Amino acid sequence: MSLWLPEGPCTVASCVSAPVDAAGRVRRASRLLGALLVVLAGLPWALVAGRFGDTRQAVATMLWARAFLRVLGVRLAVRPGEPHAGGALLVANHISWLDPLVVAATVPCRAVAKAEIARWPVIRSLVAGGGTIFIDRDRLSTLPATVRVVAGALRDGRSVVAFPEGTTWCGRGMGPFRPAMFQAAIDSGAPVRPIGLRFCDREGRLATGPAFVGDDTLLASLLRVVAARGLVAEVTMFPVITHEGRDDVTRRALAEAARTVLTGEPAPVTGELVPHRHELTAAA
Repeated sequence: MSLWLPEGPCTVASCVSAPVDAAGRVRRASRLLGALLVVLAGLPWALVAGRFGDTRQAVATMLWARAFLRVLGVRLAVRPGEPHAGGALLVANHISWLDPLVVAATVPCRAVAKAEIARWPVIRSLVAGGGTIFIDRDRLSTLPATVRVVAGALRDGRSVVAFPEGTTWCGRGMGPFRPAMFQAAIDSGAPVRPIGLRFCDREGRLATGPAFVGDDTLLASLLRVVAARGLVAEVTMFPVITHEGRDDVTRRALAEAARTVLTGEPAPVTGELVPHRHELTAAA
């Protein structure tokens, strides 16, 4: 097993439940057909997206992600945070293969994704067209170079989203944050913005159908998504965590601070840094 592939405790059998309100066969089929058409429509743009500026690329990716979620029957519900000028390292909890799409549909950004995706036909072209930064989790020697690419994007004013758990959970809990990617925020001086993701039904009840956990397959997860009526992707944009002027900041401290924001758990008293009113301060 790769060092960059930690195993979460969630499995389909123990964590994933059928939707309370299920869609009919015709609706499911129309959603699958719509998803196929949106994918095909996005390919021409993805193939030439690198020739356009960052702004156009980000806007096109956002519009495509919104269209894809819409045809799948997924509604976005966003709790926006305070606006921030410039790029930020966006870090979110990881539940599903939908997560990068949900974030991309919410805020213009590039994504950090596993290198295996670059070997998937069609999907490879789509994600590359969106400016995805690939990370090879089987070759940790390449990690510093990936961090430098992310830091460069942040310096250029682009936001980059990463999922530092390194694996998916069903939505009932979260795993520890791996600190490596937070080094890009330190090197570039960019803030960190935690983003909370949650899937629920129209009544606000947790929906585990979109989860992509354990030995699940992408097709099985996709079929569960199109089978749900009233599926909502809740996105909570928390205030940025800044570290300007802090020469002693560490990537581990930033990782713990971001996870503390997302879990709502009391910050540990360790002498490290913890989030407090949009900035990092020394723990009491």
